[in-house]
Amino acid sequence: MSRPPPEPVQVIKQRRDAALRALVGGVPYITYLGIQFDRRGDELTAILPYDDKLIGNPMLPAIHGGVTAAFLEVAAIIELSWSVLWQEMEQGRLDPATIEAHLPKLPKTIDFTVDYLRSGLPRDAYARARVNRSGRRYASVHVETWQDNRSRLFAQATGHFLMPEPSEP
Repeated sequence: MSRPPPEPVQVIKQRRDAALRALVGGVPYITYLGIQFDRRGDELTAILPYDDKLIGNPMLPAIHGGVTAAFLEVAAIIELSWSVLWQEMEQGRLDPATIEAHLPKLPKTIDFTVDYLRSGLPRDAYARARVNRSGRRYASVHVETWQDNRSRLFAQATGHFLMPEPSEP
């Protein structure tokens, strides 16, 4: 009895990228801010490309604090949702081809605390989130954002989220 040949890597990558695009595309505010995600395996990096509309104080100039907080929260929610989707896809319980028709519900923010460490300069920003704990009902996520130097953060945040009920298969 022989097994079917494994799928080509490009097909798997395209399917995963399509699932991520569908997840991100389901939130209009992400599109408005211009936030993008770079996926390397199961690791996501959020990218906030510079745009004049993001500046809060033109005298400095600095990225608006609300934009920074929104960027961090979006990175946390998408990372959390992606970690759940990734498990579902890898275990074969979710067909990535059908994700656009059945977008998963996003986690709801319980609280989100932002530490502003320095001004965000008028340039691209990057963020990475780390899921500290994810259970059936509750999750905790830490996010860091930087611009030119990964070790020189300009903000970080910790959030707690209420996880959505699992969808029916």
